[in-house]
Order: sequence, then structure tokens, then C-alpha cells
Amino acid sequence: MKKLLIILIYTLFISDYTLANQVVINSLKSSGKLIFIRHAYAPGGGDPDNFRIEDCSTQRNLDKTGIEQAKRIGKFFKDNQISIDLVLSSEWCRCKETAKKAFKNYKTFSALNSFFASKFEKNRDKQIKDLKTFITSLSSKKNIVFVTHYVVISEILNTNVSSGTIIVADKNFKVIGTVEVN
Repeated sequence: MKKLLIILIYTLFISDYTLANQVVINSLKSSGKLIFIRHAYAPGGGDPDNFRIEDCSTQRNLDKTGIEQAKRIGKFFKDNQISIDLVLSSEWCRCKETAKKAFKNYKTFSALNSFFASKFEKNRDKQIKDLKTFITSLSSKKNIVFVTHYVVISEILNTNVSSGTIIVADKNFKVIGTVEVN
């Protein structure tokens, strides 16, 4: 009896998770969605004091776990046959590596850069304005991926996000759902 109850609870949990993912997948297949992805796992928090955008050795970067997570993000899109029109990434190396491992082709977009550190805080308002302007002026009816940071996603979608999480929204910034890629 105990085993049956455990199996039943497990099945209900998995079914709800799968159903939630299926809702997100179906929305992505209808295209025209904004897909925000927080970069894959990069150990630590923030960036070192000697951070330089042009030098990855001065930044927090993906470790083996993060690289595998980025590959699983790409696999999610490929396995579900979700078309992507454009992949844009922050200029931070952990975002670019996530975009490259997941999608291969991407372009950088400074509006997606982090403003977590005090030396970048002054860029916050301009970046968010530039990002919103870019999105509202989109003529593409296809899905667009934005590989970025916690602070950008939190500011634009008013939601919390873990490393490697996919958040799908419409062009009015209404969150449709999330997919955790662990």
C-alpha cells in the first residue's frame, strides 16, 4: 500500500511537471514569444573586482556543470522542434558561452548586460529602456532568445530565476511559463 501511494504521488508530480512543460512548449511552437534564459551555472556570485568585459579570465564563467546545462537548454529546443529566429546574448562571457553551447549562433546585445555590480548600476535604466524599445519594435513573428542575467530578467519580467532557467513571455512581458533545465 505504501509503495502504491508513493508511486501515485510521484506520478502526479511528474504529470503536473510534464503538463506545465507541455503548455510552455505549445506556446513556443505558436511562435512570437520572448524567451529569456538566465545563463547556465557559473559558480560564485557577481564578478571579481578586476572584471573586464573583453577578458573572460577576469569573469565568473561556466564550469563543467554549467556547460552541460547549456547543452541541455539547446537540446530542449531541438527535441521539441522549437524554431528560433534570433539569439541575443549579454556581452558577459558566461552568457555568450551559454548561447554558443545551446544554440551555436548568437549576437551580443549590450542591453542584456548585467548591472548587478555597483560600477554597472548606472546603466540599468538605459539598458531596460533599450531592451523594451527593441522588443516593442520587433517585426519578427518568430521566437527570440535573450541570454542574460538575473537582474535583467527580474527587472523586465518581475520574477525570480535560477541559472539555466527558461522563461517564456509574450511581447507584453506577460510570463507564460518556465522550464527548469538542471
